[in-house]
Amino acid sequence: MKTKKIRGLNQIWKNIEKWKNAQLKLNIENLKQYERDYAKIWVHPFSGISITNSKKTEPKRETKKRILNGLIDIYESWKNQLDELNEPYYLKIWLFEERLSKSQVVCAIGNSIDYYNSTFNIPENTKKFKTDFIGLIKTRMESFNWEHRLDENILFSSDIGDREDYKNEIEYLENKKWLDNRLKKKHVIKILKDGTESYAFEIGKVWIGEKK
Repeated sequence: MKTKKIRGLNQIWKNIEKWKNAQLKLNIENLKQYERDYAKIWVHPFSGISITNSKKTEPKRETKKRILNGLIDIYESWKNQLDELNEPYYLKIWLFEERLSKSQVVCAIGNSIDYYNSTFNIPENTKKFKTDFIGLIKTRMESFNWEHRLDENILFSSDIGDREDYKNEIEYLENKKWLDNRLKKKHVIKILKDGTESYAFEIGKVWIGEKK
């Protein structure tokens, strides 16, 4: 799979600024209704689905710095608004080390707080935050506590479905073979309340950041 080259940095930087500004105001009404909200990095070419079978290049250097500053700006703006609610809330930056483009600011209130507190699995050997993120905007990054969690790809036993869900036997067996081969790789199994098995494959690190 080829890596897609990134062109037009000045336009990308403008789009990062537009994305950030569009996310600064938290929709409190929606938050109260759904008990959760998030700000993903919706900046081309780092968001969306590739239709050319090319691997997207992750942000580098100045682009990464601008995105990190954007995430922190959004976090700080949301924190000011959430403080005015005078009720408990969850507000964190999810910073994916190997997949920065998946990073986001996430908040929750009410019953959703517990859900988000248990979203990521804790590694057996936790590490301290010592990535190249620090060097980009050292002072701002060090104003957060960063907890090490596992960045995982999750599959479910129900993903394959039943034979009747497919057009023919061959298609069903091909998908079943794909899952069987995937399960030969190292993973962690969990049984959900409905009996479905989930399979977690470790991809890398995700850092959960909260203001000190």
